[in-house]
Amino acid sequence: MVFRRALATLVASIVAVGCGGAGAHMPVVAHTPAAARSAAFAHWTGYVRANSPIDVVGPRSDGVMVVAAGGRLRLLSPSGRLRAFAPTYHSNPGLEAYIALPRAGHRGCSFGGDTVFAISFGSPRGVVAISSQGRVRPFATVRAPGLIDGIAFDETGRFGYRLLVATTAGPQTTVDAIDCHGAVRRITAKAHRVEGGIAVAPASFGRFAGDLIMPDELGGGIYAVTPRGGNLLVAHSDLPHGGDTGVESEEFLPARGGYDAVLADRLTPRNPHPGDNVLLALTSAELAAAGARPGDLLVASEGGAKTDAVHCSARGCGVRHVADGPVIAHGEGHIAIMPR
Repeated sequence: MVFRRALATLVASIVAVGCGGAGAHMPVVAHTPAAARSAAFAHWTGYVRANSPIDVVGPRSDGVMVVAAGGRLRLLSPSGRLRAFAPTYHSNPGLEAYIALPRAGHRGCSFGGDTVFAISFGSPRGVVAISSQGRVRPFATVRAPGLIDGIAFDETGRFGYRLLVATTAGPQTTVDAIDCHGAVRRITAKAHRVEGGIAVAPASFGRFAGDLIMPDELGGGIYAVTPRGGNLLVAHSDLPHGGDTGVESEEFLPARGGYDAVLADRLTPRNPHPGDNVLLALTSAELAAAGARPGDLLVASEGGAKTDAVHCSARGCGVRHVADGPVIAHGEGHIAIMPR
């Protein structure tokens, strides 16, 4: 079911923050001057109905997105049609088995064209691979203790073009890098506690270019893990934080417009943000009007899909509040960029 998008003209709130300093637990913040206010403010609106969606990634080489919903995988066409995919794949619908997809033309060792990689809480505990034909196979075992709660591809090369997986236990997160043969290499076991739709920063993202960027929904911070295992604070979001509330989902905006940003909004009963069971969308025009720029990190909260654009350059980093979702929205997983 496809919904209309709407654009509201509200005044955006802007918070300027700085880049982080070294240290896994005691980051240093250097503040930057406040940016100019936006003339427009964007709102996430319903794009298509989905059964308990937790993640969306893509596009594949054929322009189709991949959606994880209800413990299954679906394919989402540009027209907004969802169809079944990989019938033998199944995960626990109550768990957040996030997914990742290498870009077309992914460099380095080949992970297989249009192959989807999903967090696995069963056997193996780690990652399974789902081919473009829907065949499922074990891929890698992750032995770090805790909950596997983040997955993303390195498309910059600073992590060797490998698949990155985050596993959180208590106040710390372990980051592992996995090559195309399933070999696992530890990057760090002492990163700040994070979870959600992690992403690797492009070359344009200031001092954090090529780092793995991860959100902390409990404290509201956005952190970077370097290829050598360093842990830096990128910025504090200006959004409400706490369990099932704070920053959860991420993606870097492409250089050109003509796309929709898409976010899973999962129905979560008995939660302060009970969700809608839809995929939410924002157009690139709406984001640009609200002040988001190419190369910015778009980060959305789990509660209400409140959204910041984080801009980093050699001079520092700044945060701009660019969009909100429905008050009841329960955002999950990555923010995906769907070309029009």
